[in-house]
Amino acid sequence: MPCVRTVLGLLAACGAIAFLGYCIYFDRSRRGDPAFKRRLREKRRAQQRKAEGRGAQLWDPAKNEKLQEFFLQEVRMGELWLSRGEHRMGVEHLSNALLVCGQPQELLKVFKHTLPPKVFEMLLHKIPLICQVSTYLSLLNEHCK
Repeated sequence: MPCVRTVLGLLAACGAIAFLGYCIYFDRSRRGDPAFKRRLREKRRAQQRKAEGRGAQLWDPAKNEKLQEFFLQEVRMGELWLSRGEHRMGVEHLSNALLVCGQPQELLKVFKHTLPPKVFEMLLHKIPLICQVSTYLSLLNEHCK
């Protein structure tokens, strides 16, 4: 008399083999279909056009000018607060400028040579926070598109 466990195991194995066979059959018939290949090419082309369209949106001149104005305003405000002796407020504005800067490594090199060491250290301690904000903003920007 066959054991119930053995029968259930054999049924499960047969079911898994049948399912795997169906998957292989379906995949072969799908890949062999000429319409599938055409739809796949069209889908890839549409994705490529969409990605190119996003790239054009990123370099909108009006948006770029606003970012440049904001960058310069934040640098000026940072310099103003530093000249008044308010290091925290100065570092806050300089970190905002660093956030929107297109070349943050170059800006950090300039800050290293122009800022007092204490202020530069304060700015370096804010970099992880700047990176988190930048990541959050890019995710938010992608979600809103």
